[in-house]
Amino acid sequence: MNPTTEARTAFTATLHSVGANLDHALTTRAKTLHENDAALQKQEEEIKRSTEELRGQNQKLEGLMDSARDGLKEIGDVQNWAEMLERDLLIVEETLRLVEGDHDYHDDSHDSHVDSHGDSQGDSQDSQDSQDSQDSQDSQDSQDSHSHGQGTGWFKWW
Repeated sequence: MNPTTEARTAFTATLHSVGANLDHALTTRAKTLHENDAALQKQEEEIKRSTEELRGQNQKLEGLMDSARDGLKEIGDVQNWAEMLERDLLIVEETLRLVEGDHDYHDDSHDSHVDSHGDSQGDSQDSQDSQDSQDSQDSQDSQDSHSHGQGTGWFKWW
């Protein structure tokens, strides 16, 4: 063989060897890239599906939140209504108390009077004892009525 032909053959073999080595590395990388692309596409589809599910849940939660907000508004409206009603009833109660107070009969000439309970009070010691007893009973009734609840006025029985 000719030295030029040998050199050419050796050079060609070296090129094929280097090319094969580079080709194998590049082929492996290309294969990995395609596998990763498929995995990424699969993950992308899963993320899209999960995002849609979350969007649906978000809409349901927004609906629940809106209904809860409306419920709280209604409770606030009822509370305001109840407070206005209580104020009106307290005004009526005060008016009735004043009217009942005006109906107390006072007779200064006999030192006796008829109170709002319809009891006649005279000028005797028995009348004083009766008045003390009535005051004690009124005080006890007042304490009992407040022990049933925290309210005042018409709502003290709550």
